[in-house]
Amino acid sequence: MEDKNITNNLIIKQFNESNAVAYNKDFISQSSDYEFKMLDNAYQPTIKEYANLTMAINNNQCSDPSCYYEKNALRQLEEAPAASIEFIENLIGELSVTDDSNFDVNNDYRYMVANSIMNAKPGFSKSDGYALDLYLNQDGSQTVVFQGPMLPEPLVINNTALSALLESETSLVAVTPDVNKSMLALLTSINIFNAKDILEDGSLSPTARISEEFVMKNPDGSYDYEIVDIGNGKGRNMLKFDMDKIERKADPFINAEVSGLLSSEQETVAAWNVYIAQGTSVNEDDQMVQDANAGSKAWSYSKDLPLSQDKKVLFESKYKDYFMNNYLKPFMTNQFPTVKEDAAVFDLAEARNAAVEKFEKDNNI
Repeated sequence: MEDKNITNNLIIKQFNESNAVAYNKDFISQSSDYEFKMLDNAYQPTIKEYANLTMAINNNQCSDPSCYYEKNALRQLEEAPAASIEFIENLIGELSVTDDSNFDVNNDYRYMVANSIMNAKPGFSKSDGYALDLYLNQDGSQTVVFQGPMLPEPLVINNTALSALLESETSLVAVTPDVNKSMLALLTSINIFNAKDILEDGSLSPTARISEEFVMKNPDGSYDYEIVDIGNGKGRNMLKFDMDKIERKADPFINAEVSGLLSSEQETVAAWNVYIAQGTSVNEDDQMVQDANAGSKAWSYSKDLPLSQDKKVLFESKYKDYFMNNYLKPFMTNQFPTVKEDAAVFDLAEARNAAVEKFEKDNNI
């Protein structure tokens, strides 16, 4: 079922986002009926029922002297329209997650089908064999039923069940958190950048640099540079950073961020499947037409929830790696010296000889 979810979600997503249907002669030459009339069909039979109940109560022709059954049934009918509107609004809100650009295709594909039906997307009309019905149940609850070619069995959703999920802060379809936004915010909260580099909106200045206290220095206070070969026998100094010190500073903030994510395990699974598991870079993600899915590394919503402690520990470790490699590393790579004289291009051979002489002098060789 997991592979089926990925395959079908990707097929529907690509079809819905493509303009190809505009060039399909069969589609544009034929009418498509998207008028499911869900509410009309559900409430039409209640007109007679409402009249009969009202008449029975007014004429004292109820099943018992108190008219308990009839009054309760009448109350349900009067409250039903408002309940239907709330139900449909909740359902649309939940299903709309399948339209998100970073939607996790490991979610149950039937919800993307349902969203396509409700939003009258090409290929999901009555003419294409799809049906959308609302039923008013005897117990006062309501049920929406989706049917069609891509649904081997009807997809049935009850309003009281959906409300219970939402009350418990559980989603019908897992929302993928905005990992990029979270990690950009994390950058400014780990306290390794100069305060002047953090703008009023909380973002980093384009010229932001890691604070001096995290730059590697020699015992005499001079900078401990990394020498980079730039070709043609020339080299440049680059700043080196104290990774142990940076990690000690950043870890509490990263752990707090992960703890917040783990409070919604559905979102944790989505973040893992879409971003973290494959360890792709932000640039690679940006260049992909479709976000990378975790493939064989994917976690299942139906099988892996609640998350085991091992998976929580793994997520924290991989989340930290993703942050370090994609967001923090660029500020530590090819960083020129702040001392003007040290930033100049130099002859590598001369630099090596000077380094040897310094070593011999320092060690009395």
